[in-house]
Amino acid sequence: MSNGIFKIPTPANEPGNTYAPGTKERETLKAELTRQSGIVIDIPVIINGENIKTDTVKQVVMPHDHQHVLANYSQAGEKELRDAVEAAMAAKEAWANMAWEHRAAIFLKAADLISGPYRDVMNAATMLGQSKTAVQAEIDSAQELIDFLRFGVDYANQVYQIQPSSMKNVWNRTDYRPLDGFVLAISPFNFTAIGGNLPAAPAMMGNVVVWKPATTSILANYYFMRILEEAGLPKGVINFVPSRGSQVSEVVLTDPRMSGFHFTGSTSTFQTIWKTVGENIANYKSYPRLIGETGGKDFVFAHETAQADKVVANLVRGAFEYQGQKCSAASRAYIPASLWEEVKAGLVAETAKLKVGDVRDFRNFMGAVIDKAAFDSITSYIDYAAASEEAEIIAGGTYDDSVGYFVQPTIIVTTNPNFKTMVEEIFGPVLTIYVYENDQLEETLHAVDTASMYALTGSIFAQDRGAILHLENRLSGAAGNFYINDKPTGAMINQQPFGGSRGSGTNDKAGSVFNMIRWTSPRVIKENFAPTAEVAYPFMDAE
Repeated sequence: MSNGIFKIPTPANEPGNTYAPGTKERETLKAELTRQSGIVIDIPVIINGENIKTDTVKQVVMPHDHQHVLANYSQAGEKELRDAVEAAMAAKEAWANMAWEHRAAIFLKAADLISGPYRDVMNAATMLGQSKTAVQAEIDSAQELIDFLRFGVDYANQVYQIQPSSMKNVWNRTDYRPLDGFVLAISPFNFTAIGGNLPAAPAMMGNVVVWKPATTSILANYYFMRILEEAGLPKGVINFVPSRGSQVSEVVLTDPRMSGFHFTGSTSTFQTIWKTVGENIANYKSYPRLIGETGGKDFVFAHETAQADKVVANLVRGAFEYQGQKCSAASRAYIPASLWEEVKAGLVAETAKLKVGDVRDFRNFMGAVIDKAAFDSITSYIDYAAASEEAEIIAGGTYDDSVGYFVQPTIIVTTNPNFKTMVEEIFGPVLTIYVYENDQLEETLHAVDTASMYALTGSIFAQDRGAILHLENRLSGAAGNFYINDKPTGAMINQQPFGGSRGSGTNDKAGSVFNMIRWTSPRVIKENFAPTAEVAYPFMDAE
């Protein structure tokens, strides 16, 4: 056994590539996009390190060219899900007992593999499978995923260093054990990085994991699983099981050995899962840790002292990057009447410049929404607004799914601060604006705070410092990530730990020490160097 106290390599946020014309990274990414576009791969279920093909095979297609098949993947059924749980439990003891520095090395190596030889592979898979532009993929499947891994190792190390005080003749220490059973991770389609972090974070802390990726992000998630294997992840520690959510709930979620659940997805799904766990609470061998980040209805509030051009630029980027398919995307805005005409002119002009199309054409600002179900849901909101007397569409409002699931960036103006598109999460390129009278500041702030069930992200724009202080205090409960003079999206690991409360989740701040500590079951050890031989206490010597 080694006896060194090892120093973790100091992490720093991964630098990003620009993919500007003439750069080497643009050339190699374009080549990888061509390569992946020209092949169809088979994606197996991966249990205990074994590749398993099942009788149920589904397709991975490009959202921006939905007749183009990228991969065929095997879908896990009941047998495979039960096998995945057993494989995880069989790997548990050896993984939990592996020296911490060796566990850490696996994830540090995976980060270096993504940063180097697999950067184009991960970015191209994310672009093609999830319809992200080059810059959005770079931020996600390169920079953020790498940061999750490197900073995750550092945060785990910080947790291990949290130790109790001791006194004369007594040494107190804390042993950070993994949870008692296995962890179930269910990841979303919109961020490859989240797909990687949801199983990786618990595994870093010595847990074993059953990982169900979203069916519409399987391509990039599969490549990440292969990178973990190349980095030395032992068999059975993370088991990759594309499957139906309902069957996962029936088979895995209710298994008595499930001790943790790591989730990013819809609020309704998380509530259903919480209910299922509650109904089965007497059957579990331990109380499962439920860690989830769900929806958002994220706001931008402009004060009368805000700079109109800055509000415009950040609204356009915040609302329409990655087609608004971010839980942090700007989806409702409050603009004072005194700024409205200038802001309106800027929004209409800038939105008209945005090109929507195939992400392989680097001139496009937006790609397609993820699938037919999302397309139908998003366009139903646009149709609702178009038919309402309380709303006016001032930009966009059109859509077409004949080739890809394309929705034009749409801006709605409403006279009702509680209008449907101001309240409900849409998860698409739709921004709704309410114009308030300057003397109705407090009433409008009340609407910002109460109109939505969510409290994920929000931003304010103001130049007056007193106004900034007032807005920050007044909206203290409305967002877990609060931005001043910036868009409400684009959180970075180690800079803005991400998560919200109310209907937006458990606010455990993914990519932070707060999240990592949730995956441990601490044991406190007291060692007495001078144990007493006495039974009676001194106070008993007299009446």
